[in-house]
Amino acid sequence: MKKIAAIVDLGHVFPALRYQNFRYFWFGQCISLVGTWMQVTALQWLVYTITKSALLLGFLGVAQFGPIMIFSLFAGVFVDRHSKRNILIFTQVASMIQALILSAFVLIGHVVYWEILLLAIFSGFVNTLDSPARQSFIHDLVDQSDLGSAIGLNMTIFNSARIIGPALAAIFMAKFDSGLLFLINGLSFIPVIIFLFKIKVKGTVINKVQVKVFSEIMAGLRFIRRSPKMFSTILSVLALGTFIMNYNVIIPLYSSDVLNQGVSGYGFLMSALGVGSLLGSLLIAFRGKSETKMARLFASALVVSALFILLNLIHAYIMAIVLLIIIGFLTLVFMSTANLTLQINASDDYRGRVMSVYSFAFLGTTPIGNLVAGFITDRFGSGMGFLICGAITGMLIIVIAIGFYVNKHNEPTID
Repeated sequence: MKKIAAIVDLGHVFPALRYQNFRYFWFGQCISLVGTWMQVTALQWLVYTITKSALLLGFLGVAQFGPIMIFSLFAGVFVDRHSKRNILIFTQVASMIQALILSAFVLIGHVVYWEILLLAIFSGFVNTLDSPARQSFIHDLVDQSDLGSAIGLNMTIFNSARIIGPALAAIFMAKFDSGLLFLINGLSFIPVIIFLFKIKVKGTVINKVQVKVFSEIMAGLRFIRRSPKMFSTILSVLALGTFIMNYNVIIPLYSSDVLNQGVSGYGFLMSALGVGSLLGSLLIAFRGKSETKMARLFASALVVSALFILLNLIHAYIMAIVLLIIIGFLTLVFMSTANLTLQINASDDYRGRVMSVYSFAFLGTTPIGNLVAGFITDRFGSGMGFLICGAITGMLIIVIAIGFYVNKHNEPTID
């Protein structure tokens, strides 16, 4: 009874927790995402230590996100045609297998760069299907009036994991082999899979019209293009996804060469981004309002761009942590506003395709951004990597914002 009462009380603060299906989904992710971020941190540091190259670290990003760039739009059609829950069960099992194989390679001392790339490519294909299914599945777990709370809570656990995962990874890597972290991640998928089997979703819309895949993709793109709000949101996410969300390439060198930090310092820099993002996601989850403001979207993106430029001038470890916390906070505000804007304005039969375009914009162009950041950082240093990526993003956001305010009167009505 006390457990039920506690959940009810939390439901007043975080409305999405009133829904049992969402609680199953949310609690499962609480464990798994910590393991995922432990693996992300350990893998980046492992590749950097065996290659000592920002460019080769950038190729890791190409391997992880290249499949999303190529196949995410096809994945959106697949998600609209099939059960999102079943898709997620498949992707979690596949991710568990990938982590266990990676762990086995490292624990037996068989660490080869090209084999890590192959496993990263496999993970990229899995995430290509997982991301739009996961994003659109949230809409099936709660009423639309509580969608803002659900998105905020989902981002809360994601960003809590971004704090806990890298910090734990830094501690473990200082004492143990990174293979142990990959093993922990593999085992962390078990609770997610169990909870997904418990979820019973009623009334999920599945697109039964089996027309040509390319026709469905083009229909989804036209649906987005007709709405200045959705179109401007996608373009903004595309700008940040390409040029800002490549800090995984720049921060290892920034930590080592500029701030003179080792693996622990690197882990805490990555955690600083998570701290800021956690604060932002708690704010969104607590407010729980399913409302969006384009001014907030554009302003948060512009400030993040400016702070990226400012990092070029920062050589003090504590000041860098403070700026990364602020960047994490504003990036979360931007992404939650973008996600909610698309979810609210997408009709049910297009939701999978809309969120696949979101996944493409957010993650699919990461290979390009990683290569650009890796090349700039290798040639000119990590400071210039921050400066150039921030400047490009800021200019793109200004152009997108002007275009939106010129055309916003053409926004269609969504019933």
